[in-house]
Amino acid sequence: ADGRYDRLPALAAELVRRPVNVIASGGIAAGLAAKAATATIPIAFSAGEDPVKAGLVTNLSRPSGNLTGVSNLSAELMPKRLELLHEVLPAATTIAVLVNPANPLTETLLRELQAAARGFGLQLHVVEARTERDLDAAFATLSQLRASALLIAADAFFISRSERLAALTIRHAVPTVYQTREFAVAGGLMSYSSGLKEMYRQVGVYTGRILKGEKPADLPVQQATKAELIINLKTAKALGLTVPPSLLARDDEIIE
Repeated sequence: ADGRYDRLPALAAELVRRPVNVIASGGIAAGLAAKAATATIPIAFSAGEDPVKAGLVTNLSRPSGNLTGVSNLSAELMPKRLELLHEVLPAATTIAVLVNPANPLTETLLRELQAAARGFGLQLHVVEARTERDLDAAFATLSQLRASALLIAADAFFISRSERLAALTIRHAVPTVYQTREFAVAGGLMSYSSGLKEMYRQVGVYTGRILKGEKPADLPVQQATKAELIINLKTAKALGLTVPPSLLARDDEIIE
């Protein structure tokens, strides 16, 4: 959909008209579009949020209907990412969060994140981007907000722009945490997530099993159980930051 969530319903409807044997979807918005388009074609979804809370399935162990899939609970890790920034920048009082307003779960995510920010004594400023063009404008506003750091929300469009987002954080010299390893490798300060590759691999496994005759209702929704912390020390030094030893002791990978 080229990052445009408004195109997803039409694209899902096109797949149903062909028709296809199974639909594999990436992200909550794509999964919901596929679910709205068909109640009969099997759907194997990947989700960065709780699929029950998002309305994809009603039960993880027994997903009734034509959907099953995998969740890495990236959105649920957002408060933890905020905590990581707070550990690196304990004196910071203002942090910005970049969200995609087209994401159907943005409002819920912000509500939970604001509650977490209050617990750390932080003021949270929201900046929005739903297209490539919006990204430059969003980062330009960060200096006006005088935000000490940036938290990037879990979002399928942002995932597809991980390296671009890392480049923008470097250009604007803003300490940032996001979910993808690619972000940290490309120069972002930190990433924290349960990993996308394993999630998509499992979606591929489920897609194959469905094509061989198994029903989505017989395949429990899989959930990631481990999150990985990756810290780019080269970026930390460039930003003049000292990563606490306690944080370095917990990381899974250091990029130097």
